[in-house]
Amino acid sequence: MKIHPLLGFIAAALMLPAHAQQSGTDAARDALKKQEGDTDQTTLLKQTLTAVDKQYSLIKRGKLAATYDFSYSYIGQEKINADITNGNLTLFNIENDSSHTITNTVSVDYGVRDNLTASVVLPLVSKYSENPAFSGMSHSIGDIGVGARYQPFGVQRGRPSLTVNSTLRLPTGKSPFKVDANQDLATGSGVPQLSAGVAVNHIVDPVALFGSVNLTYSGAAKDLNQIRGTRVLTRVEPGMAFGFGVGFAYALSYGITTSVSIQESIARGTKLYFRDGTVSRTKTQTSGVLNLGLGVRVSPKTTINITAGIGLTENSPDFTLGLSMPLSF
Repeated sequence: MKIHPLLGFIAAALMLPAHAQQSGTDAARDALKKQEGDTDQTTLLKQTLTAVDKQYSLIKRGKLAATYDFSYSYIGQEKINADITNGNLTLFNIENDSSHTITNTVSVDYGVRDNLTASVVLPLVSKYSENPAFSGMSHSIGDIGVGARYQPFGVQRGRPSLTVNSTLRLPTGKSPFKVDANQDLATGSGVPQLSAGVAVNHIVDPVALFGSVNLTYSGAAKDLNQIRGTRVLTRVEPGMAFGFGVGFAYALSYGITTSVSIQESIARGTKLYFRDGTVSRTKTQTSGVLNLGLGVRVSPKTTINITAGIGLTENSPDFTLGLSMPLSF
């Protein structure tokens, strides 16, 4: 083994034997190597992607993983509440609405195969609202989700990774079309939702680029009997929605990563059917959010991710805050 001239000079000065010179060099080199359990930047980026958006990572066959997610969102707005009967304006007032929503979610993933992961999502929703109709709190289970993520191609270093994902949301939360707006708050969508999409991520250490597109189809809410002003709502047919997102994550060090992403969703208008035969349709809804994230490695196997979101459109939450961390059994 070739000895660095500086090390040879120091060894000669100290009159060390040759084998001691070599062992000292090897010890110094080993001390600088990545030790067992250390996390490099590429691994940390993968952990960040996994926690921020579960669709970017799969787990090994037969393995079980759980994640806890906390999210908070705030919506504040002024809206005009109007109702027209027989061509006459029977109701007109400006309402100030303020809504705070806290969601605690536990997600469980199971590796069906190395390239196929099944998941179950259980959300618990707490909502507080202040408006002229009702001011109070509501606690309930949200819409339970079951889904799958599939990687059709093997992951190769230096190449983009493709993941196909699908999720079915069940209307297990309180439906906004069945609660009395003067007495309670909804904690679910009220309709079943099926979404499918494709996600791509590419790690160019120390940067990870990622993006996704998805389509969401919602079933109809039937047999309703909800009073809306002077009319009774009997059926709701939500429109199809298209969403996409792009962003990147950057490893500042072996323990800290940052991420920036933009998400947007465009949904067609919803059809509302009333008992008097009237059919109304809402306008197209566009929701855009800018997310700023921070990932902190607290142990060799645990990274906590914190995300702050800023609404970019009228139909988006004004502010969101999220925290994601893996759970160990």
